Amino acid sequence: MTEIIRSLADLTGRYDAVFCDLWGCLHNGKAAFPAAVAALQNFRTTGGKVVLLTNAPRPKSSVIKQLDGLGVPRDAYDLVVTSGDAAQMGMLSGAVGRKVHFIGAPKDEVFFTDFAEDLATYAATQPPITLVPLNEAEGIVCTGLNDDLTETPDNYRATLLMAKTLGLPMLCANPDIVVDLDDKRLYCAGALAQAYEQMGGTALYFGKPHPPIYDLARRRLAEAGVQADPQILCIGDGISTDIQGGGSEGLDTLFITGGLEAAQFGTDVESPEMAKLEAWLALRQLTPTFAMGRLR
Repeated sequence: MTEIIRSLADLTGRYDAVFCDLWGCLHNGKAAFPAAVAALQNFRTTGGKVVLLTNAPRPKSSVIKQLDGLGVPRDAYDLVVTSGDAAQMGMLSGAVGRKVHFIGAPKDEVFFTDFAEDLATYAATQPPITLVPLNEAEGIVCTGLNDDLTETPDNYRATLLMAKTLGLPMLCANPDIVVDLDDKRLYCAGALAQAYEQMGGTALYFGKPHPPIYDLARRRLAEAGVQADPQILCIGDGISTDIQGGGSEGLDTLFITGGLEAAQFGTDVESPEMAKLEAWLALRQLTPTFAMGRLR
């Protein structure tokens, strides 16, 4: 049974590290949540490590710049691990070939040029990746929609049908279906990958809830000096990404009910109603270890 807690401080001393989601937990795409920032800062002062584990399709350096702009202070976290980082490793290893067609926003083009230190070393040993038109491609790299403020997956139907006809595998750099930018819901790369699979295409995933991003996060924790087999708590508002992913890894989870699913659990976003939460979770056959309205 899921336990509703009041704050992250209620769990002081139980975990060596947290894997914390960004959108809906730490910020809303426009500004940081002060209470969430304070909760992570406090966790670090008690000796815990904070890993910001995000399905952002960009490398960690780009996400850190975004966090700076949103007002997330750097003393609120130790490491950033992104779906983009994990997907870059897949791309560099040739998962969708060396000639790839790119679907994504201009801001995401750094996916092909900006690598974290460990990935840059690996990239230097591999043949180059070349961006080509769809009819010349061996595969697709999808980081999202070109303009997620105005487009939907329907805008990509013809492109996806052509890719399916050509038998191209798709590397999905962000498994999220949607995120909320303040009060506006936006489609992510996961929505395009989902549509592609429904057509019969093949999509490869590297972010939450899939293992590659967790493997990378654990490796970077170890490199940061964290003891072997640490106790880790996964925090997020995505039931099919953060919670399912953490559970599949055998980790405890903290479901933030006031994010993507805020309307499901009563009128007080800060205090989810237990009966509604239990019924909703039962339909999804998932049981987070803990839940709270907003991270604090």
